[in-house]
Amino acid sequence: MKFTNKKLIIFDLDGTLIDSSDDLATAINYMLSSLGRANFSLDTIHHWVGNGAQTLVKRALSGKSEIDPTLDEVLFEKALKIFLEFYSTNLAVKTITYPHVHTTLDRLKNNGLTLAIVTNKPFDFIEPILSALALENYFELILGGDSLSKKKPDPEPLLYVCNKLNISTKQTVMVGDSKNDIISAKSANIDSIALTYGYNYGECISIYKPNAIFDNFSDILSLCIEE
Repeated sequence: MKFTNKKLIIFDLDGTLIDSSDDLATAINYMLSSLGRANFSLDTIHHWVGNGAQTLVKRALSGKSEIDPTLDEVLFEKALKIFLEFYSTNLAVKTITYPHVHTTLDRLKNNGLTLAIVTNKPFDFIEPILSALALENYFELILGGDSLSKKKPDPEPLLYVCNKLNISTKQTVMVGDSKNDIISAKSANIDSIALTYGYNYGECISIYKPNAIFDNFSDILSLCIEE
């Protein structure tokens, strides 16, 4: 299989372009320690990442992926504030790009493709991270989880990007690591590529039936560049 006539590739950020799990875990455990609560392992927190800061904090306070419906709102607001303040000054301490991200983005851009980011991460955190990792010059448009009224898995952010860049959904590909990316793409009638190495809550990404599944970021070139 090979995609044809594609002009736009929309990327997720965490778990797709960058591995931010260490810095997110550090911020979560700092928050928990500040509240006098026990810390969790990196592996545990890794499975909570992917739905934005608010959901991550709620999962940490619940101690599991399923958010406690009785979670105290005042406690949550206090915890969220602690997390965001700490994370905002520790965005790229251990965060790194996944292998072949820069070289792959170079080839895609040099072949005339337009690149964008749609992530559930708060918008204010995105550009500092991209700058720290020398990724700031690749993307024509960037949306965070708080940029619009809805976020992935809703299709609205993907449709907004297509409309803003005046590129049809049929000419677009979504690349991500989690079910939110694939569900959002399917709802927007956009082809999708799933990556196996990111954050998908311990589930196999194939369950959500993306158009293609790859273990390595550079493999997307085989579908997206017409030789």
